[in-house]
Amino acid sequence: MFEYDFMINAFAASGIVAVLAGIVGYFLVMRGQTFAGHALSHVGFTGATGAVLIGISPIWGMVGFTLAAGIGMGALGERLAGRDVAIGVILSLSLGFGLLFLHFFTAYATQVTALLFGNVLGVNASTLAILAGLAVVSLIALAAIMRPLLFASLQPELAEAKGVSLRLMSMLFLAITAIAVAACTQIVGVLLVFTLMVGPAAAAQNLTTRLSAGLTVAALLALAQAWLGLTLAYYTDWPTSFWITALAALFYGASLLGRRGA
Repeated sequence: MFEYDFMINAFAASGIVAVLAGIVGYFLVMRGQTFAGHALSHVGFTGATGAVLIGISPIWGMVGFTLAAGIGMGALGERLAGRDVAIGVILSLSLGFGLLFLHFFTAYATQVTALLFGNVLGVNASTLAILAGLAVVSLIALAAIMRPLLFASLQPELAEAKGVSLRLMSMLFLAITAIAVAACTQIVGVLLVFTLMVGPAAAAQNLTTRLSAGLTVAALLALAQAWLGLTLAYYTDWPTSFWITALAALFYGASLLGRRGA
């Protein structure tokens, strides 16, 4: 399996993205903003197709659009909570614009499946370097705001009374989430971002209540999903995204059983 360069790139890319998704996803689940994260991936689809339409790399269009949308959602602050209908409308509209852009650039239409469901086996060295850079920037930024973010997430009223800006924390965190979402779409696609961003994090929170342990478990579960999924896809010739998704469901189900057993 490791005799092929594309498999080495796939394992490296999925490993980088999985660790990033597991850690960022842990806070996303804790803050109850998973639907907002899902909406960001659909915005990324519009960005990717729009970028191709004007002749630049899809990944940069995806990063740009998701980052702008993340900052905009974060600016809503606490008002973002409970706005599932509004977010859903934005989500659907984003997909609609993405399809419109594809209509004007039909030569790219054959690659839409990879964009929607991921194509980790198509990651090249330049994309791998971009993913590594995005992961480093995201994790450094998350580490810098982790303490006030945790305070604002668990005790928002007290945090605000102590001078922590809830809106600023929301903007910064959703900007970080946007970068992580853009990276995830390179592995599992726009429609399956929940697989890496939410599944491992939710399972980790079922297994432990300690922050450090939870972040570690979430990252390890995401990494296991990605690498096991790649291995199973190689030996079965079934889609990698299917295996990663199936493993996410399996791990989450096991975590529920573990919690009940405890």
